[in-house]
Amino acid sequence: MKLFHSFCYRAVKTRCALGLLPRRTSGLIEFLLPGVIIILMRISWPIVLLALILVASFATMATVSLQESAIMDELAHIPAGYGYVKFLDYRLNPEHPPLVKIVSAIPLTFFNLNFPTDRTAWQDDVNGQWAAGTQFLYESGNNADQIIQWARVGPMILTLILIAFVYFWSRELLGPKWAFLPTIFTAFSPTILAHGHYVTTDIGAALGVIVALYFFVRYLTKHSRRNLIFAGLAFGFAQLLKFSAVLLIPYLLILAAIFWGISNHQNLRGGFGKLTASAWRIFRSVILVFLIGLFLIYPFYFITTLNYPPDRQLRDTDFTLSSFADGPPAPGEICAPMRCVAEFNIWMADKPLLRPMAQYMLGILMVMQRSAGGNTAYFLGEVSASGSPLYFPAVYLMKEPVPILTLIVLTLLYALYRVGRAIKRRQLNFADYSLTRLPELSMLLFIVIYGVYSITSPLNIGVRHLLPIMPLAYILIAAGLKGFAQASNRNLILGFTGLLMLWFLVSVGRAYPHYLSYFNEAIGTDNGWRYVTDSNYDWGQDLKRLKEFVDNPPAGEKVDKIAVDYFGGGSPTYYLGGKAVLWQSAKGNPKESGVRWLAVSVGFLQNAKGELHSGHMRNLEDEYRWLENYQEPYARAGKSIFIYKLD
Repeated sequence: MKLFHSFCYRAVKTRCALGLLPRRTSGLIEFLLPGVIIILMRISWPIVLLALILVASFATMATVSLQESAIMDELAHIPAGYGYVKFLDYRLNPEHPPLVKIVSAIPLTFFNLNFPTDRTAWQDDVNGQWAAGTQFLYESGNNADQIIQWARVGPMILTLILIAFVYFWSRELLGPKWAFLPTIFTAFSPTILAHGHYVTTDIGAALGVIVALYFFVRYLTKHSRRNLIFAGLAFGFAQLLKFSAVLLIPYLLILAAIFWGISNHQNLRGGFGKLTASAWRIFRSVILVFLIGLFLIYPFYFITTLNYPPDRQLRDTDFTLSSFADGPPAPGEICAPMRCVAEFNIWMADKPLLRPMAQYMLGILMVMQRSAGGNTAYFLGEVSASGSPLYFPAVYLMKEPVPILTLIVLTLLYALYRVGRAIKRRQLNFADYSLTRLPELSMLLFIVIYGVYSITSPLNIGVRHLLPIMPLAYILIAAGLKGFAQASNRNLILGFTGLLMLWFLVSVGRAYPHYLSYFNEAIGTDNGWRYVTDSNYDWGQDLKRLKEFVDNPPAGEKVDKIAVDYFGGGSPTYYLGGKAVLWQSAKGNPKESGVRWLAVSVGFLQNAKGELHSGHMRNLEDEYRWLENYQEPYARAGKSIFIYKLD
């Protein structure tokens, strides 16, 4: 350390003598240098490496973000969050919890922004989020890019917290070295790099689930009042990030029941009273976790509904739930169970102490309603809103990097081998194993439950829906590989894992900056649109790249006008000005109107050309049949906007 201190001291003196540092600065550095050196020497190398990973991940997300326009959902989330923070009014976007939007909106309060509170979308419309977003970003004299980029800082910080949390939990389970495997996979997953910088609730769902799971498992294994409180706060934190975290309610009950069963398996022949008492203690603890979570949820909704007029909240809630569970019962009839829940929600909407929870409850009911209705999307040549059980498995296999898929297969095979060998030797003791490996069991159980829920749901919204289970899968991969390395040729396993890690990083680097459109080597990013679109490929992120093409066309070309059929949260007229002519298939060939260029989002093309699922309808003029004369696009803006030269 003395040698290091001497080297730094001489470096400061030399720079001062050369005039590179002022003498006052040199004196200050000489005074602070010993303390700084002691701090640096005491920081362990894992923390330094973790910091470098966080910096690299943040830098990647930030530079990608600067190149991208607003994606579709940001058009609703950004104005909604600003309304919560600036006006304490929750009238926009009630179908999503507030926390991500609040974090995103905080930086915006430091700018002098014009918000369209005098427009119909805010004053009269029920949940006029899309119109309010367009007006706020593009029609109120604001700098749209400034708003979008600063709003994305919050989600990027949440992503960094997720990465750090994965590391620290993995370190508890696997040690500091093996913990870096799931940490690197989380930090540089193309899906997490893509969605980690958007103002949506998807990355929040991943963070909320892993935090809630960690603290609940810690409470089960180490009962204390402190751990109970933390488990409850973590549960509430998850509910404030994504409504799909409601799935934690049955999951935590199931996990608690399993823990009770394996904890008491040797005492099943004991007194019934003791078993009942222990079961009641576990069940009561879970209920307390839920109640503590509600105590965290309530203040957020209380504050963000302070200036939401009660009569307006009642009107909006009544209108939003008018068709929920087949609508209100006829006079004299008793409502069905789910409709009774909706009626109770409507009744609460204008009650002073109850209306914060009424707004929270409204969001859950809206998610249920939307999930039942599905999501019209293109998948494997077909356009459907009915969903497919193949959707999430297929999308995951196409978009998760091949090295990760390889490691998943390897660890699954090793796990099956271990189980088979234990059964053969009659050494399999599920209860004892589960107690010692409860964190891994809890992760695996959640992946299974969440996977079954996703596969059976008609709401096929993209691989982003699987974000809550991705970090958990990465931790389990590392745990399996560590066990494999300890039981076999350690150097061989480490070398093989290192090669796959290098492959993973090279694959991610080559995909830069098109992480939303990323498809693994088996498909190819340029070809992903042929299999599935929507938020897997085309969410509106490439509009600024279309502007670059229009402003700087290829040599010998000139773009005076361009017809634009765009899907996303951007505004073609804001970025392209008078050169943009808003278009759609039904208008026919723009060439007939004197426009030589056409830009169309590939999602619109696939929805127009894909085979319709049974029961779906589409107008003939919306099928872009006239575009079949142009076999291939002249160019692409990014990956998702096809550009045609109509000569």
